[in-house]
Amino acid sequence: MIYKNKISLTLISFFSYFLTGSLVIVTGMIMGNIAKFFNTSLSSMSYTFTILNFGILMAICLNTWIKNYISFKIQIYFGYICIIVAILALIYSKNLIIFSMSMFILGIVSGITMSIGTFFITYLYDGHQRAIVLLITDSFFSMAGMVFPFISSMILSYQKPWYWIYILIGIIYSIIFIIAINTNFPQLNNYLNNKKTINQKKPIKINIIILSISATCYILGQLGFISWIPEYIMQTKHLTINQAGKLVSYFWMLYMIGMWIFSIILNFINIKKLFLFLTGTSTILMYLFINNQEINKLEYLIALLGFFSSAIYTIIITLASLQTKKPSVKNINLILISGTIGTLLTFIITSVIVEKKGIYAVLITSNILYAIVFILSITLNFFTINKSIIKNYIKK
Repeated sequence: MIYKNKISLTLISFFSYFLTGSLVIVTGMIMGNIAKFFNTSLSSMSYTFTILNFGILMAICLNTWIKNYISFKIQIYFGYICIIVAILALIYSKNLIIFSMSMFILGIVSGITMSIGTFFITYLYDGHQRAIVLLITDSFFSMAGMVFPFISSMILSYQKPWYWIYILIGIIYSIIFIIAINTNFPQLNNYLNNKKTINQKKPIKINIIILSISATCYILGQLGFISWIPEYIMQTKHLTINQAGKLVSYFWMLYMIGMWIFSIILNFINIKKLFLFLTGTSTILMYLFINNQEINKLEYLIALLGFFSSAIYTIIITLASLQTKKPSVKNINLILISGTIGTLLTFIITSVIVEKKGIYAVLITSNILYAIVFILSITLNFFTINKSIIKNYIKK
């Protein structure tokens, strides 16, 4: 595969994460405006947006077998048609049911594209380089979390229709589509059905289960924590909403910076040891933040938490891809599915906890979930089957 083609596939991966990040993170910024547009309650609107996350989850699940029958390039072409239809429906329809269907379609397209992008990285790169590029790829999700809230606030402040935000998201997919036209995609049928991968199915099982549970617990813990922090800070520390929002911004900003820095650090550190260190450190930092009584230390603690937790999810994906001599799309999709389940369950679970026990209980639950990931990172060391692969990866 020529260098230019490799760059094109890598760029598709980057933009696939940017697309998903923009769709997921922008929700909180525009939910109120859309609720007013459809003359419905904010709580009802939040359940409607759950359909978006469900679409992402369903797409990642389906792409495990769709790739056996439909090439990745055709999937991107078809996704482009679907995303145009969905955005046109958002612009011209004032029906909440059609809006929900459009959100579902956007979720489906986003999930399939992110699944494709993740596999491209694991297919194109090996060892340390794979982990580094995965970190950079994942940073585009956080980058969208920084860029699109700002863009959304600008659009809404100028009293432009909320659907302009989704038009911009459609432009992101247009970039993916244009790159795909001039790119030769790898032929993966023989690769994906490699007999060696099938023969390794049994020993991989324990490792992948551990990593899948880690992915679900991590995403659920992270989103549960960051979603309720603003309200918790305003209630307990009596800060303004702007101050609370600033803390969340610190988290995501250092989260993105952390991804870039750890992409360099991974050249010098054993990935399994780094996974252990980051999960343990993040668990401690979250505990310190939740129980901190000094307001002036909050921004430092949440910034450090964002920094040290930034590489955890990408390392989980990387470790899953290293369980076979060649990365398995099924293993990678399983991790993505597990992480998306965590996203889907966030408000379903945390809303019940807040109603029964209060916001502090949600934050403690998130801290416990981080601790579980830390314990699983220790357990993983006792169940590593493909030691030769890990040794080749960490060999200096």
